[in-house]
Amino acid sequence: MLKYCIDREVNSVGKVISLVNQKGGVGKTTTSINLSSSLGHLGKKVLLIDLDPQSNSTTGLGIDRSKIKKSIYNVIVGDCDIKDAIYKTPFKNLSIVPSVIDLAGAEMELFQIGFQDKEFIITEQLKQQLNTIRDRYDFIIIDCLPSLGTLTVNALAASDSVIIPIQCEFYSLDGVNQLLHTILQIQKKINPALDIEGVLLTMLDGRTLLGLEVVEDVRKFFNEKVFSTIIPRLVKLVEAPSHGKPIIEYDPKSKGALAYLNLAKEVIDRNGNK
Repeated sequence: MLKYCIDREVNSVGKVISLVNQKGGVGKTTTSINLSSSLGHLGKKVLLIDLDPQSNSTTGLGIDRSKIKKSIYNVIVGDCDIKDAIYKTPFKNLSIVPSVIDLAGAEMELFQIGFQDKEFIITEQLKQQLNTIRDRYDFIIIDCLPSLGTLTVNALAASDSVIIPIQCEFYSLDGVNQLLHTILQIQKKINPALDIEGVLLTMLDGRTLLGLEVVEDVRKFFNEKVFSTIIPRLVKLVEAPSHGKPIIEYDPKSKGALAYLNLAKEVIDRNGNK
């Protein structure tokens, strides 16, 4: 059976957590935005890194891409220090390293470097940059693109752990073995301390039997790694990013806001109330 986690000591500096699933539409960016803002709401200093060329985490926090001078692209390709690409958001304790469409080109640039047997360059740039700022934050959350390509490898190489969002729908576990295999290879070859922080069930429609069956299947597969919190399917969660706000600011009394606050509390508890 595939080994998908290892024991890990909690770091005394900022915890780096990547949100990863090569399938799109599973609530990865929604979770990146709302987990980050909920951790900040609970008093934790948080940095969100948008590592997706679509820039949905960036715009979802109200950042105007046309006004971005330095982004995660500049950091990845070595044009600037990460400190110069950090933007404060109007939300409590939350900053972001934004993304721009140029990041799509970085994927190809990094692939070409790796093709020339310089994988170390690929995996070390983001990690080294994060190491210079880890002590400034309690949590650093990385929103990865829906791919297991070179950008995601960079994120996993730099991370302490991974959160895997899984949609509560048919075929939800498709591709999970491939993702777990990738994590295992990263553990073996690049980042032996990489762990699975948890598996998050998202977009649950509690009125359907199928959704509840998926919950049961995922919990059987991942056991204690599954978060107790389940994110419901809600219109408000879809609306909030179009207003440039996390759900806790857009509709603080909604079920979605409560769910992400509960998730943030679980993450804090899993890290010894870090």
